[in-house]
Amino acid sequence: MTWTTRPRSDLGGLSAITAGTGPLVVLLHGVGLRAEAWNRQIDALRGAHRVIAIDLPGHGDSTLPAEEPDLDRLTDLIAARIPGRALIIGHSMGAMLALGLAVRHPDKTAGVAALNAVYRRPADAAAAVRARAAALDGVGVADPSATLARWFGAARSPERSACEAWLRGVKPAGYRMAYGVFAQGDAPADAALAALRCPALFMTGAQEPNSTPAMARAMAALAPDGCAQIIQDAAHMMPMTHPLAVNAALEGLAARVFA
Repeated sequence: MTWTTRPRSDLGGLSAITAGTGPLVVLLHGVGLRAEAWNRQIDALRGAHRVIAIDLPGHGDSTLPAEEPDLDRLTDLIAARIPGRALIIGHSMGAMLALGLAVRHPDKTAGVAALNAVYRRPADAAAAVRARAAALDGVGVADPSATLARWFGAARSPERSACEAWLRGVKPAGYRMAYGVFAQGDAPADAALAALRCPALFMTGAQEPNSTPAMARAMAALAPDGCAQIIQDAAHMMPMTHPLAVNAALEGLAARVFA
């Protein structure tokens, strides 16, 4: 039952799972997924917070933008739907968006957590992700086998099965749009990270080959109120596979942000 689909609310063209009352927490998932990827975090945070887990544009029940966006325009689109100042938590591409919100919309950002975020991709990794984006036609469903292997290896699990179902069910045009933004995007510039004025958590898995511990530590070192946390034995999908460690870190950050 952990990954069961939940009811949605409408946020002006974006759909979202909403739960709880209290200080606002916004959750942004990665490419090809949907808000249910945060189910474990929703359940952990809803007791003391108002949680809004958004389906990214073109994912879940959210509509596609009228025009092809870049990272900044996608960030602004989401910012316009956030009803107040929030702790923004993002995973993978959602982490790019969360950091973009902290930089471009500090009035909406009380704190930020970037999970499995990229920073200064090596040239070979950048070329590989751009090649994958270029191969998408926006019409057919992309075979998720290689993605699942990067995320989970060969192991079978309910988490892998849930991700496979979401990747096979995502709108092809939405997936192409989001992957294109992800392929061209990266962390904010060093100067922007150094100018952050909110608490910032950079968290990744010790077994993560793409959003590496070194990347998390480098970003945390730049942010004035930044810290890095590395989850042992975790890889890319750690919000799903290692929820106890992830939730403890997020609850600690929320307590500090909303103290």
